[in-house]
Amino acid sequence: MSESDLRSQISAKEDDITKIEEDAVKKEASAEKEIDNEYDSKIAEVNTNLESEKNKLEEATEKAAEWAAKKKESAAIVKALTKENKMLVKEKAKALKLKLKQIEADKNAQIKPLETQIKSIRKQLAALEKAAGQE
Repeated sequence: MSESDLRSQISAKEDDITKIEEDAVKKEASAEKEIDNEYDSKIAEVNTNLESEKNKLEEATEKAAEWAAKKKESAAIVKALTKENKMLVKEKAKALKLKLKQIEADKNAQIKPLETQIKSIRKQLAALEKAAGQE
């Protein structure tokens, strides 16, 4: 083979390489468009949903913080009211006991003189009956 034949073979092979590279560049551009078409709308949809869900999460986190504060406040109020309730129930029972004791004391104070009078009257009656029985 001659030198010019070899040079022409090299040139032909280099042309083949150039065609392959050009074809690859076209395929790459086509593949990029195809993949963009397939995934860009899905990515956009997911990004829209992602932003929406991030907003919901942020809102829920804020609400959770508010409710946690309300819970803490309510728990303190419930604890104080429970303590006050127990105290009032005890005071009520104590007040009722004292009132009943006072009523009992007042009753006994009113009954005692009457019983003393009854005892005195019975003595008088017994004396009259004795005197009538001796006659």
